[in-house]
Amino acid sequence: MSFGRREFMYLMASLGATPIFANSHTRLSPTGSLKDYYKLKPFGNARILHMTDSHAQLVPVYFREPSVNIGLHGNKNVPPHIVGKDFLDYYHIKGNDRLTYAFTCVDFVKNAKAIGRMGGFAHIKTMVDSLRGEFGKDKTLLLDGGDTWQGSWTSLQTRGKDMVGAENLLGVDVMTGHWEFTYTEKEVLENIKNLKADFVAQNVFVKEDALMDGAPAYDEDSGLAFKPYVMKKLGKARVAVVGQAFPYTTIANPKRFIPDWTFGIKADELQTLLDTIKKKEKPDAIIMISHNGFDVDKKLAQVVSGIDFIMGGHTHDGVPEAVPVKNKGGTTYVCNAGSNGKFLNVLDLDIQDGKIKDFKFTLLPVFSDLVPADKEMQAYIDKVRKPYIKDLERVVATTDVTLFRRGNFNGSFDQIICDALRNVKGADISFSPGFRWGTSVMPGQKITFEDLATQTAMTYPETYMREMTGAQIHAVLEDVADNLFNVDPFYQQGGDMVRTGGLSYTIDPLQKMGKRISNIKTLNGKPLDPKKKYKVAGWSTVNSKAPGEPVWETVENYLKNVKHIKDLKVDTPEIVGIKNNKGITKC
Repeated sequence: MSFGRREFMYLMASLGATPIFANSHTRLSPTGSLKDYYKLKPFGNARILHMTDSHAQLVPVYFREPSVNIGLHGNKNVPPHIVGKDFLDYYHIKGNDRLTYAFTCVDFVKNAKAIGRMGGFAHIKTMVDSLRGEFGKDKTLLLDGGDTWQGSWTSLQTRGKDMVGAENLLGVDVMTGHWEFTYTEKEVLENIKNLKADFVAQNVFVKEDALMDGAPAYDEDSGLAFKPYVMKKLGKARVAVVGQAFPYTTIANPKRFIPDWTFGIKADELQTLLDTIKKKEKPDAIIMISHNGFDVDKKLAQVVSGIDFIMGGHTHDGVPEAVPVKNKGGTTYVCNAGSNGKFLNVLDLDIQDGKIKDFKFTLLPVFSDLVPADKEMQAYIDKVRKPYIKDLERVVATTDVTLFRRGNFNGSFDQIICDALRNVKGADISFSPGFRWGTSVMPGQKITFEDLATQTAMTYPETYMREMTGAQIHAVLEDVADNLFNVDPFYQQGGDMVRTGGLSYTIDPLQKMGKRISNIKTLNGKPLDPKKKYKVAGWSTVNSKAPGEPVWETVENYLKNVKHIKDLKVDTPEIVGIKNNKGITKC
């Protein structure tokens, strides 16, 4: 396969501010039709569409890309660990406000005010239908990488059913999962039954004792909980789609909801499966739909051979290229499609004589102002939201500050959560998990309960307040930092750094476990005393249910008292030891 790695981005950048997002060589008018804006030059005979990590955002959203996404060692200064202006320089984007807005935090507020929200399932459906129609429905496949059933108030209230209905209308063909597994096993299986797509995961197994007790499984002999792969015919081409669910689900999320299932990367089992697929099915192409995260996918592509493309998710990275990874069998290309419905991957394959001869990869931003909403999907969304509309539209505060979450360390909306926990609970220190999901709120905008729900709507939202020694607090910070910055991607078990309130500290990501965190101080500037006990508030306990109220109640009560956020000090740690790292910038 031959491919100009930055080809389509060069083309977009060369067209300046003209909104064209593809491998088309035609300059288009800003008043052009949808097909003009998103027209792809005809190529190949099989098309793979891919979206991931929508986090149940049915309507268009604001979403600020990170200013901190640090890559270390072999992942330093390579996608996706390049942010801000360095990202624009790397992909030769100049003078294009739309691409700047879609891919970076640069001039976020200015561009967001001019361009508006992105994504929305009604707009995505219009794009999907157009891309299918122009290429041929019988030659097109739509993949959903998971984190689809969680992240909104309506998805929580319907236990993901609203998103199953949206996926069915969208025409999803194959999906895998992660936050889907934060509902109960019964609810997950019921949703999969109602889903018209194939749900695939080669790395989820039913425990042996559960099988003995009659727990359902896709294959009782192997213990597989779900189909490991599915064969799809695209025109004359036969494509195998292998599923890879998030391997650390029962570590990062409560296993009490799905006690019968086990997860893992399962690289050896995957290699055996790939060898079997090649021998048994003789596919023209093998695609993996993955929820590993970008760095984990890259390592998996190094140690396993036989996959042509990994269509990945979990880390919410909008990467406008298919990144080649060498392995003993050849090359596997790793792709990602961002989050919150902002992007749609288009992979066009030229399949000849039983193999991929060439391909074109395009990451399309979903600009809601350019793409008309599909009427059928919009009607469905309106129907889903109607029973909850009073809650969704309830105003809890206003803000002069841009509120966002995404980034390795504290975001401004995370700070509000941490401040609320300390204030309402009467705590010295607060912790909030380093979740990547959660949309952004523009300055001058009303903060609605729906905005708050995009940060907090989950099945284990209960709060707590407990006493912890300074040594225990230090240990928590070290443990999460090792999860984020471990030299081996296979030990990076999901999420960003825990968010803190009432604390300051220094972090050296390049140090080893136990030596990354130093200079911890409390709000009054005093060093954290290892032996002293502090009151610590938090939420989202994984191992057992916390006793307190849901965190959205805590934060709403706090915001109603605050009423208006005029300024906000974000407790960001001092980061050392990462000189010349393009994964950190100021936006």
